[in-house]
Amino acid sequence: MEPAKKNFHLPLPESLYQRLRSEAQRSKTPATRLVRQALERYLGERERQTVHDAVVEYATMAAGTPEDLDEELEAAGLECLARLEPYGE
Repeated sequence: MEPAKKNFHLPLPESLYQRLRSEAQRSKTPATRLVRQALERYLGERERQTVHDAVVEYATMAAGTPEDLDEELEAAGLECLARLEPYGE
């Protein structure tokens, strides 16, 4: 069974509406599908950015505290990176 759907009325400026209609015709895709895909992509990007911002905030807050990266683990990681060949060589 398909999940319930809600309608959303969205007035568009004429120029944006015409661009949407043109793309729908060009791609042979219903305008509603194009808008749904664009909205899903935008919201997904915003959600990823929110998570990224939270990680950066936590990392900044934790820097230099006991919650920061374990010193032995950090040293081992740096040692491992030092043994890698430089990129492109």
